[in-house]
Amino acid sequence: MHNLLHLVNSWSESQFVQTFGSLFEDSAWIAEHSAPLRPFDSFEEMMQTMIQQVLGSEYEEQLELLRKHPDLGARISMSSSSVREQAGAGLDSLTPEQFMEMQQLNSTYTSQYGFPFIVAVKGHTTESILDLMRQRQGRASRQEFETALKEVFKIAGIRLQQWLEEHGQEIESGPSSSKPFSSMNVSYTNRAEKIPEEGDI
Repeated sequence: MHNLLHLVNSWSESQFVQTFGSLFEDSAWIAEHSAPLRPFDSFEEMMQTMIQQVLGSEYEEQLELLRKHPDLGARISMSSSSVREQAGAGLDSLTPEQFMEMQQLNSTYTSQYGFPFIVAVKGHTTESILDLMRQRQGRASRQEFETALKEVFKIAGIRLQQWLEEHGQEIESGPSSSKPFSSMNVSYTNRAEKIPEEGDI
């Protein structure tokens, strides 16, 4: 892994952004802000740096990042990464009943919180995702905003792990787990104080 890390550290900023700009859905600015902070000692440090770029950004930027994510099960244009991830959870082959319920849950959720329901779908099935969507309806805005951000970080970590595996790099915790990247502890900065309370959205 060290040779690959050395290579990544030596890349131009444009090459770094081209490769890692898609870790966060349609939000290459995170890689752009992280590239000048190289060299990284590990890929875990690289991911943590990217996470801190998000946590240190304004609330409006964090909200826009959440809004970049497509509705689960939606039959719309989305990033190639999202297409693969949703297909892996069976969301490309919903029954008519599942599709209708997911659309309704998505609509209700977005109306309440101002951003789509987000979950890292790896390891989930259609039914387990529907269960989560039902469970997370009606929670406090601050709690759900922080949960959504954590899921975004999990998604980015899983995408980085997959990229490493595609380049022949073994992850310590094994290919079936999203560790170490998507299970890192996240400490919210004082930017999180700007998250609206219930009823502010």
